Amino acid sequence: MKSHLKLIFAITLLCNLIFLQNAIGQVKNSNVDVPLKLTTTITLTDVAGRIDHLAFVPKNQTIFVAALGNNTVEVVDLISNKVIHSIKGLHEPQGIKYIRESNTVFVANGENGECDVYNADTYQLITSIKMPGGDADNVRYDVTADKIFVGYGDGGIAVIDAKTFNQLEDVKLPGHPESFQLSADSKKIFVNVPDAQMLATIDLDKNIITNKWKIEVAKANFPMALDETNHRLFIGCRNPAKLLVINSESGDIITQIDIDSDTDDVFYDNLSKQIYVSCGGGYIDIIKQNGTDKYEVTSRIESRSGARTSLFVPELNQLLVAAPARSGSEAQLMVYEKR
Repeated sequence: MKSHLKLIFAITLLCNLIFLQNAIGQVKNSNVDVPLKLTTTITLTDVAGRIDHLAFVPKNQTIFVAALGNNTVEVVDLISNKVIHSIKGLHEPQGIKYIRESNTVFVANGENGECDVYNADTYQLITSIKMPGGDADNVRYDVTADKIFVGYGDGGIAVIDAKTFNQLEDVKLPGHPESFQLSADSKKIFVNVPDAQMLATIDLDKNIITNKWKIEVAKANFPMALDETNHRLFIGCRNPAKLLVINSESGDIITQIDIDSDTDDVFYDNLSKQIYVSCGGGYIDIIKQNGTDKYEVTSRIESRSGARTSLFVPELNQLLVAAPARSGSEAQLMVYEKR
């Protein structure tokens, strides 16, 4: 009888060991499959209020953070993982862009509609450019044409000479432009105009609107990314929370994917064929592109409530997510490494 009990005990123990090994293996495999891993959090001391967009300076691996609610731009050193400077006295900084050719940082202010240009090394103000309609917002740079594009006001994109910082032209839109992307191949700008529930296209040579594609399946189309090779636009909507995949040549919606709430930045990684969606609901949604027209959510990574703006830096294989101060927690820059 005792020998039977010993045998049963040995078999039970063996089964438990096998189960435990399988469970550990599954955990390891799930960790390997997670495409982003939080490696560092950098405290943005004394930064209060909403945080908007970010810009990367490759030569010294610094990040300029538009701390909109704080009226500052925070300069973060990604080597020492700390804030090394704070540019004060701005007026709701929103869009921000580093211009390598002039070693300047271009900051668009929402409150007074001015675009401030700073030396990227000394942080000294070089000049300010007043937008005709106020509310200066998203900023893009066309390195080939050496032009800066700034969305502003109730409906316009200003075209600015990146050498002289003089405004060259003005493209009118039927509403305030949110995120927009430049296509060097097609010579177009694709613009989200949420107030008009529209995706507009602008001819880069003529600076005129060529298409007004209505977006009716979801509202509040704010962030946008572009897969230029496959002619696909990725547009984040907040109501309901969806990522729309759109044919950039025809305006047709290829598919729509449920995402987390309150997104404000979307990035496409051409190497991994992944789309990163930072959501203020407290998550980063990762969507895999399996062929031109096949997409699936592969991961939902916890970040922090309100952390809706981000920047993907291909040179570092990092996604940087800005988390505002909330409920006793200080503002942070959360650094996720691509695995």
